[in-house]
Amino acid sequence: MLDRLTPDDRVFVEALIAFNVKLLAELKDLKFRHGLNSTNSSLPPSTDRPHVKRAPPRPPSGKKKGAQPGRAHTPRPRLIPTRIVNLHADACDGCGQPLSGDDPHPFVHQVIEIPPPPPPDVTEYRLHRLTCPGCGHRTRSPLPAAAQSGFGPRVQAIAAMLTGGSRLGKRAVSALIGDLFGVPISTGAVCNLQHRTADALAPVVAEARRYVVGRPANVDETTWTEDRHSSYVWVAATKSVTAFLISRTRERATLQDLIPGEPGTLTTDRHSIYYHLKDRQVCWAHLRRDFQALIDRQDEGSPIGQGLLAAADAMLGAWKQVRIGAMTREAFRAGPLIAAQTAFRALTTRWAECPRGKKSARAVLYELSQLDRELWRFAEVDGVEPTNNAAERALRHGVFWRKMSFGTDSAKGSRFVEGILTVLESCRQQGRNLLSFLLVAVTAGRHATAPPSILPAPS
Repeated sequence: MLDRLTPDDRVFVEALIAFNVKLLAELKDLKFRHGLNSTNSSLPPSTDRPHVKRAPPRPPSGKKKGAQPGRAHTPRPRLIPTRIVNLHADACDGCGQPLSGDDPHPFVHQVIEIPPPPPPDVTEYRLHRLTCPGCGHRTRSPLPAAAQSGFGPRVQAIAAMLTGGSRLGKRAVSALIGDLFGVPISTGAVCNLQHRTADALAPVVAEARRYVVGRPANVDETTWTEDRHSSYVWVAATKSVTAFLISRTRERATLQDLIPGEPGTLTTDRHSIYYHLKDRQVCWAHLRRDFQALIDRQDEGSPIGQGLLAAADAMLGAWKQVRIGAMTREAFRAGPLIAAQTAFRALTTRWAECPRGKKSARAVLYELSQLDRELWRFAEVDGVEPTNNAAERALRHGVFWRKMSFGTDSAKGSRFVEGILTVLESCRQQGRNLLSFLLVAVTAGRHATAPPSILPAPS
């Protein structure tokens, strides 16, 4: 039809066609951006809109609700009884004949109750001021260093556990300590105890960071606010110890502060601050989201994304069998790993088939084709996982804290967050009691003695 138009009309129509093609491309990109969610991007699940399709529910198994036959029974721990009540049956349930005597191995049923809080244990220091008979100067006895705060180490440890471990606000902690223990404490005193706890935990945090050096670890960071300035919470999670750091920067130098030495194999996302690492494992959970994004674009890269996602799921499914001991590492390398590598390398080399663009399928596939060495470390090095889930789980506590308190108001507050998160997560990994550890740590800080070690006990 263009042949029937005048030259001027033809130029005008061609311009309209070109403009329409441009608008269609922009519309397609806007639809893709509007469809971003936690399944195809780094957005958290909390930002998903109600219409986002979740994983389909599992079909009914036909089993009854609750514990299943053959499960490992976990009995309640038997505590040392405060009192013992012996109960005897008077007569036989079968024939009614009277019964007497004791059972050498009676059935035990314990009822656990929290005792009423005793009056607070108050130590009153009376500082006598004596007048010198020679010069008339009055001298007051100095207060012991361990009594400077006005509250004992147990109050300090409980306040730290409630604010850091349970993410309660200072007003709630003040009211809770008053109601449960009869200890009057102001919100300002809770804040001061946090600062003292941060000082007591500083050597513990330093020990945790030194422990990470040279070991496989999951590393990640998330946003934070310190004194109304943008900051970041960094985490390095090993199998038994997790270290935290809050910094104003998101740079390589900060990673060196978090791991003060030569790092081991680190599992990370694909942020540029990790490009310099010699030994790194790229997170496959992030890769899966990118593959889903390629599919959702509905362009030339969608079939490639489908192939990559299928290969990744098959490999990760086999890796779960390795983790539970159902498949050996050698069998994984000889079968599922080779199949995934073959499919991945064949598909990522097709990046040239896709149209250009900063965040297009072409750019994503080209980046992945350059990361081949960082994709398979988990199959080579013991202790390395293919995903960064351990670091993301460790950061969840800090994310919830940030959303509830909007960060910290000072560097002292950030040091408390670093310390309590390090102790909280490491104690959880090792099965240690958080309050007991904090009590020993703050007591050591008051008496200037060696702090407890956060490292796992030698096996």
